[in-house]
Amino acid sequence: MTGGVVVAIDQGGHATRASAYSPAGALEGAALVTIATQRNALGHVEHDPEELVASVRTALAELAALVPADRWTAAGLAVQRSSLVCWSADDGRALSPVLSWQDTRNAAWLRGLARRAEEVQRLTGLTLSPHYGASKLRWCLDHLPEVRAAAAQSRLRAGPLASWLLHRLLEERPALSDASTAARTLLWSPFRRDWSPELLEMFGIPRAVLPRATGTSHDFGTLVAAGARVPLVVCTGDQSVVPFAAGALDFDAAYVNLGTGAFVLRPTADALCAPPLLTSVIRMDGQDTDFVLEGSVNGAGAALDWYERHQGAAADRMLALLGDGELADEGAPFFLNGVAGLASPFWKPDFESRFVGDGTDLQLCRAVLESVAFLVKANLDEMDRHRPAPERLVASGGLAENRLLCRMLACLSGAPVDRGSDREATSRGLAFQVAGMPEDFEAPPVERFEPDADQRLLARYLKWLALMREASGS
Repeated sequence: MTGGVVVAIDQGGHATRASAYSPAGALEGAALVTIATQRNALGHVEHDPEELVASVRTALAELAALVPADRWTAAGLAVQRSSLVCWSADDGRALSPVLSWQDTRNAAWLRGLARRAEEVQRLTGLTLSPHYGASKLRWCLDHLPEVRAAAAQSRLRAGPLASWLLHRLLEERPALSDASTAARTLLWSPFRRDWSPELLEMFGIPRAVLPRATGTSHDFGTLVAAGARVPLVVCTGDQSVVPFAAGALDFDAAYVNLGTGAFVLRPTADALCAPPLLTSVIRMDGQDTDFVLEGSVNGAGAALDWYERHQGAAADRMLALLGDGELADEGAPFFLNGVAGLASPFWKPDFESRFVGDGTDLQLCRAVLESVAFLVKANLDEMDRHRPAPERLVASGGLAENRLLCRMLACLSGAPVDRGSDREATSRGLAFQVAGMPEDFEAPPVERFEPDADQRLLARYLKWLALMREASGS
């Protein structure tokens, strides 16, 4: 038998990927299983929980055909952070759909707590938002008879999607919640590093239904796959492991992951409460906790999907045409991007996305892409109020493959953008943690985009920012 490998399971909004890495960071095999998403006009965005469990099992089985399971030494799981599910403690049966992080169905109910938004921010480091788990769980308790009945009979379990997957996939059937995904429920405090009694009372959530809170590195249990029994030693949020794809954290960098949404992470030594930015835990073990200031852009790849649905044009073809184009087109319209809810630094979940001005299909696509760069820039500007400006940006994710977007980010931030060649940053960052964060773990080659002080793009950003502030009432 050849040497052992670590297995990284990335359960995302579009697919589940299982990857095997050598202790030195070489990718030895990967398997991908797509999943479906259900949406409606009421803001419901759901997944079938059984399909997600099956997708993990199928991905592991397919990986075992490429890299034999008797070589698997340890595994980790990275999951969509703000998605939530309810299940029965008796038999593990799902009692609700998976309510996606994009789901905003309980926004109207949550507005009733608006007067307590500052208290929520103080306790969690997060903005009061329907994207997070608490209002989703409250909706399930209020609207799903099976959930209500299970709660009345003391057999309800509910929590982040990661907790449900651990319960269904591990031999021990644990009820555990890692710090990274627990922190996205609005029920967990990074300052006390546990569920918050004040928040549980505020949202009317019984403590007994929630899993036990743990760190992100923990002996979670035993994964059984292809006849092998493998310890699962890391469970965390998908965005939380992205910075580690390039190795140990660089406190002088800002990390920008550009996928369905875009996330801007700025490492900090302590948990900072810095509204309108978020406080996030990205790693927590028995000794250390890594925090970041985080900016969220809900409409990155999702905004290009919006463009395709509304314009009937192929975004991929337009992006290919834009890749090496001019940094700015002064004749292009502006896109006010609230796709999937306008997140930081504006925080308007019901913001209506729209173009200001007219243009060709190519110019409209440029405006959407540009809006992603502008939202990242707005978050970086907020971060600069609390931390020195970053010396570089580290870009990852599928949308980072667009060269124009990387050039825009370099121009707007005034810092070089380093783009790794491995687009699966979540899997690589997770594998790095599962392997014990060794110094010799291979980092992928990097392409650097130097800043170009194009005043036309900066001028467009200022015009766009004024339009966004006016439209959002900020």
